[in-house]
Amino acid sequence: MEEIAEGVNNININDSVKKNRIQVSNTKKPLFFYVNLAKRYMQQYNDVELSALGMAIATVVSVAEILKNNGLAVEKKITTSTVDIKDDSRGRPVQKAKIEIILGKSAKFDELMAASQEGRENENIDEQS
Repeated sequence: MEEIAEGVNNININDSVKKNRIQVSNTKKPLFFYVNLAKRYMQQYNDVELSALGMAIATVVSVAEILKNNGLAVEKKITTSTVDIKDDSRGRPVQKAKIEIILGKSAKFDELMAASQEGRENENIDEQS
């Protein structure tokens, strides 16, 4: 019994919250907010998990495709499922589609990010002169 209590005390609650997960909404932020956020997460963690429910799935797929088509990311895993969400207006659970896409850095990620940063710095110099 003491072993179980010791194991429970050693559980880190933060383990269940992934630091590299972006939960995408299709109403709160523009598309390129998520694209740029995913780039930053990949710089920090080497991969990023994009997650969405229902109508926001199209936004997640668009973000993933933009990153892949620009050569910044490679697809690691795609998971689809349905989840029960309690609908307050109806008082009963409603099933929603869910997608999770895990993207990793491409081989050229660091090179492409450095080139885009250099391009921005050159634009700033041109604007100042």
